[in-house]
Amino acid sequence: MTEEIKVHSSIGNVFADLGLPNPEELLIKAELAHQISELISERQLTQNQAAKLLGIDRPTLSALMRGKLSEFSTERLFLFLNALGSNVEIRIAHSPPNVQAKTHIVVAS
Repeated sequence: MTEEIKVHSSIGNVFADLGLPNPEELLIKAELAHQISELISERQLTQNQAAKLLGIDRPTLSALMRGKLSEFSTERLFLFLNALGSNVEIRIAHSPPNVQAKTHIVVAS
């Protein structure tokens, strides 16, 4: 006997889909942490090297790499990106009337 699996469409933010508080902030932090992880991998840094570069200890870096982001502000994540050689640019664009405004992370090469 096969059990039917119910599938629900995402609204585009898994944190909102799960009903978590502050889903936009959680998504932004997750995207920033992913970018930090990618940069560390691209530079082939060990966790000890990356932690030293970011000015944190290795357990804190390990938490960041595992997505434990409650201890990190978006500003702190921006500073980590800067330390890894990435510029962070904040651009504000107005949404048309009656369109829900959103925050996006755009990675430029």
